[in-house]
Amino acid sequence: MHQDQAALRLKPLEALIVTLIILGGISYSIIFAGAVPHIPVVFAIMGLVAYGLIKKVTVKELENGLIEGAKSGLGAIFIFFFIGMLISSWMAGGTIPTFIYMALEAVNGKFFYAIVFVVASVIGMSIGSSLTTAATLGVAFMGVSTALGLSEAITAGAVISGAFFGDKMSPLSDTTNLSSSTVKVDLFEHIKNMAWTTVPAFAISLVLFAVLSPGEAASDFTKIAQLKETLQDQGLVHWYSLLPFAILTVMAIKRISAIITLSAGIISSLFIAVFVQNSFGVQEVMSLLFSGYVSESGSEEVDSLLSRGGMESMMFSISLVLLALSMGGLFFKLGILPALLEGIKGVLNRVPSLIASAAGTAIGINFLLGEQYLSILLTGNAFREPFEKAGLHTKNLSRILEDAGTVVNPLVPWSVCGVFLAGVLGVETAAYLPFAFFCLLSPIITLIYGLTGIKITKTNKKAAA
Repeated sequence: MHQDQAALRLKPLEALIVTLIILGGISYSIIFAGAVPHIPVVFAIMGLVAYGLIKKVTVKELENGLIEGAKSGLGAIFIFFFIGMLISSWMAGGTIPTFIYMALEAVNGKFFYAIVFVVASVIGMSIGSSLTTAATLGVAFMGVSTALGLSEAITAGAVISGAFFGDKMSPLSDTTNLSSSTVKVDLFEHIKNMAWTTVPAFAISLVLFAVLSPGEAASDFTKIAQLKETLQDQGLVHWYSLLPFAILTVMAIKRISAIITLSAGIISSLFIAVFVQNSFGVQEVMSLLFSGYVSESGSEEVDSLLSRGGMESMMFSISLVLLALSMGGLFFKLGILPALLEGIKGVLNRVPSLIASAAGTAIGINFLLGEQYLSILLTGNAFREPFEKAGLHTKNLSRILEDAGTVVNPLVPWSVCGVFLAGVLGVETAAYLPFAFFCLLSPIITLIYGLTGIKITKTNKKAAA
């Protein structure tokens, strides 16, 4: 949407007051009332509609604002459906279980923190979920750490750093798909561009965890061995189960459409699943793609790790995306967002200030609302047009949404991720925060790139320096 589509022309101060009231209400509901984000967003939409009616904006215009906002998320919704099917098919075909098994093979007593970080990274990329990685293998690593007499805070930091690296760089991740689709950037182009900030953050984190790790340690790795044995007993670990991943990688490198690439990954894994799974017919395939893969190994950890995917599993994300984008459409239609941007126009005419403002907004929304989805959606919609006007490719913005949005959420004690991780790992946020190196480094590196102009892609030669 553009400013000339706004039904109102507000002063920046009035727009700021309305924004603080709306975000303050959402923040209170999520952080203190423990509400699911959808409900406070619905009430925020109601409040904005009421504000518009008071300002004599017609119902038709308000409805158009809601519809236009929601329409901008249709691309993301289609990708989300395909991601859900890809995850369930990769579970059934053994692609993800094989990756998990290979990662567990690397775990031993030497350089424990560094190995935990790498393994969590691989598994996070494999399943596309940081919280699932932390709640399953992360818990196992915490148990091993206790048995070794090592620091629980550093172990938790390694688990969280690796899990969020994997989540950030995985094409299966909902936040990765959301960041790219919000600012209309190709999924794989977004992931490729993120490597410029993510790889340095990963490398520095790996060195730090290696330095902190003991050189030698002895302990009972029974739990890790049991997980590996259970995966093998399920008949899901095969070298050929990695073929769908190879196909997806090649097609992504060739920049083939995300939907075509994901479709190839789904179909190839379903062919393998027919041979891997017993009595795997048409009915089972249809159920798998909609409801997801259900593991019945008898191991709570393995079942929690593998029972994932399906179109149905993406409904939470899709519904929140639609509601948040509809709210964003009202922010535009009522002239609130244009007025806010007008108020800081002097800051937005320089590339370093623009990038710092976008990163600061994503971080601020994480602390204010405690919700990473909203930090991505609100920041992306607010800064997409200013980035385009500054001659910057929007993939710079999608990278910032991940560097300062996705990975910052676990550092906030009252956020969704912060509360969840502290609970499942048994380590307070304040304790693991200094050791969540990857999450701390990502926003710092993206700010450094913004200030220096390193790997900032421009669309024309007139962009502000």
